[in-house]
Amino acid sequence: MTFTKDVAPVLEKNCQGCHRPGEAAPFPLLSYEQVRPWAKAMKEAVRLRKMPPWFADPHYGAFSNDRSLSQKEIETIAAWAEAGAPEGDAKDMPAPVKFVNGWSIPKPDVVFEFPQFQIPATGTIEYQKVIVPTGFTEDKWVQFAEARPDDRARVHHMIAFVREPGSQWLKDAKPGVFFVAPKPKENDADTSALPSDFLVGYAPGQPPEILAPGQAKLIKAGSDLVLEIHYTTNGKASTDRSKFGLVFAKQPPKERVLTLSATNGKFRIPPGDPNYKVDAEFELGTTVKLLGLHPHMHGRGKDFEYRVVYPTGEAETLLRVPRYDWHWQLWYTLAKPLVLPKGTRIECTAHFDNSPNNPDNADPTKEVSWGDQSWDEMMVGFFNLVFDANMPVEEIFRGRAKVASR
Repeated sequence: MTFTKDVAPVLEKNCQGCHRPGEAAPFPLLSYEQVRPWAKAMKEAVRLRKMPPWFADPHYGAFSNDRSLSQKEIETIAAWAEAGAPEGDAKDMPAPVKFVNGWSIPKPDVVFEFPQFQIPATGTIEYQKVIVPTGFTEDKWVQFAEARPDDRARVHHMIAFVREPGSQWLKDAKPGVFFVAPKPKENDADTSALPSDFLVGYAPGQPPEILAPGQAKLIKAGSDLVLEIHYTTNGKASTDRSKFGLVFAKQPPKERVLTLSATNGKFRIPPGDPNYKVDAEFELGTTVKLLGLHPHMHGRGKDFEYRVVYPTGEAETLLRVPRYDWHWQLWYTLAKPLVLPKGTRIECTAHFDNSPNNPDNADPTKEVSWGDQSWDEMMVGFFNLVFDANMPVEEIFRGRAKVASR
């Protein structure tokens, strides 16, 4: 059992996407010299299935981006470490993976940047937004999109939304400068201020948007991007200028991809409650295909489940995350797109642990509700839908998005 022959191929397939310079992991795993000091830690991490991060219950669903190791791969790394981590013959080393410098997607056709932001040493920073006009004079179809934080230690997350021409969302904001968006009014039924589309986001573990040939996300001519970023402080001041890269489809796509969600923002988690249940659902107004799922909660998030209920009443569990870890914001891409007929409900159920036994609980003595900061909570079941590129997106919303709580 050697590094060059047995371990390096596993690391290339499952680990190096993050464990390389400039990426989220704290150290690279590209060469024997880089890997050897971590041999014992790697053995423990893979046997406990802490790494690579993947939290889907294997009894439900099949996912094309499943990064978990097989039992054989786990035992390969463990046996190599126990044997003293031998290097092996250089001729057995696989050819290195060719990464684009600074990006996980092909070289972007266009890059949009935040203005430079001065991050203070301490304190709470409200979500920062900035309007960036695209300048597009024709419709653009995006096949690849990636959010690249500049200062990973202080960027909690970042998102690019598309604001279509004529949208009233944040209509009074001045382009090109940071601002804090006004809070939505409670029970506000006006949807004109909602974002047109979630383009791409970043949080630890969240992959770039990589769509299959013939599929793309639409940015209409004259649209703006609404960029959002959440900074955290760590005792040392810094500056940041994060960015988003887009790669356009080479040909007009046959199918459009749209990111939507089943969301519940009306919950109130009682102090000390170890298993508080929150539900949300989204009803489809037309037939579409489902591509992927992305559960989102904060530190009290305990578990998350996606189900679909077809118009016939038949139900199917698509994803179950029995031990949610908010430190890793993963997408789960279906191995095969699932056709969802008109009237299908996408249902989500989450549980939250607000007890003292939760080590990620900011304060178990407080009631917790929806909020932006990491000590608040969220319950969002994102999903990617795909449909004919010529179909009006309004058809999807002819159903009714619903929320329900215990």
